[in-house]
Amino acid sequence: MCDVVAAAVRAGVSRRSMLTGFLGAAATIPLVSAVSACAPAQTPAPVGAGGAGGADGFRTQAILLGTSGGPAYWPGTERPGIASAVVVGDRFYVVDAGAGVLGQLRRAQLGNWQHDTDGPLDALRGVFLTHLHSDHVVDLNNLLTEGLYNGLHKVPEKVQIWGPGNRGALPPLFGPPPAPRPVAPDNPTPGTREMVDLLVRAFATDYNDRVFDNRKPTPDQLFEGRDVPIPAQFLADPNRNPHPRMSPITFYEDDAVRVSATLVQHAPVFPALAFRFDTDDGSVAFSGDTGPSENLIELASGVDVLVHEVIDRKYVEQLLPAPRTDAQEGLFEHLVNAHTVVEDVGPIAERAGAKTLALSHLVPGNWPDEEWRRAAEGFSGRLVVGRDLDRIGVGTPR
Repeated sequence: MCDVVAAAVRAGVSRRSMLTGFLGAAATIPLVSAVSACAPAQTPAPVGAGGAGGADGFRTQAILLGTSGGPAYWPGTERPGIASAVVVGDRFYVVDAGAGVLGQLRRAQLGNWQHDTDGPLDALRGVFLTHLHSDHVVDLNNLLTEGLYNGLHKVPEKVQIWGPGNRGALPPLFGPPPAPRPVAPDNPTPGTREMVDLLVRAFATDYNDRVFDNRKPTPDQLFEGRDVPIPAQFLADPNRNPHPRMSPITFYEDDAVRVSATLVQHAPVFPALAFRFDTDDGSVAFSGDTGPSENLIELASGVDVLVHEVIDRKYVEQLLPAPRTDAQEGLFEHLVNAHTVVEDVGPIAERAGAKTLALSHLVPGNWPDEEWRRAAEGFSGRLVVGRDLDRIGVGTPR
């Protein structure tokens, strides 16, 4: 992966073209991996289940199932991939489905977690994907296929899987032409609904074995993919305006939660979403992957808990030390602008009026906790440096 970054830098791409193009989606996914592959290894703090102040007695809870950012499996840490859950009473909702999410749900003791096959997904009521990068969706398929033997067949109603729709256009080319041939050129940017349908087709052999031999329900009886209905005027120009100013929209509601979404800044990825969950007890917002965003601040206004991604600028500086060429400076600017650096997270949470700021999607995932505690600067609320299986109570205990 270092070769990918090095080749981009050697290509002499101008700062302007890198900043306006925001790289290509094909390059964006490996960039965070490249950071881990190219920089020297760090000594991580030990990782384990934490209580984040304890959540016993809280009907609504935010659970950090996995807190590692990027597709890299960071050396020296066992943090699983990015995933969270919102628990409301006896049910839960999953936000992102990174590596290890199904096992983490059982370790979090959700649903009928002690039964071999009837839980924990018996209590799952919805899945919400902030964007379709691999580190956020790679284990969605495990929820859907292996879920048949982990309680998914026990859900009382069809589980809705919500996420961004079809982008409709390839991202700008990063670097000089010629452009590569796109993957799946007949539909190179499928959205959530299409992705779920394609996963079912890809694993049709397994599903049919389970249906005909084990008499399990068919996928269309258990779940369905849906695209978050962002208004069309905000989707018109994903390359030149990937982060238009908008107010949140409410798109999902049941008798326990109301879920809203807004576009955030993760260019060239588009659409990239943040979510807010409102319950009778309080509210939780999830930033998804984003640089500083006015849309996010509006979405998260007054929340009890803001779960926000973070990247450490110092780590990126190890990859691209000063003095930097224009091309290197463009790459540096992308990494720190398509994510949120430690110094910016606290002020963002303060402007939103969040009571608790919980850091997740940590890049690098093996950085010691003391590095992340700098996020408390500029924030008057409670800071939680996310640990896998942390539980954060929302509202007041019942």
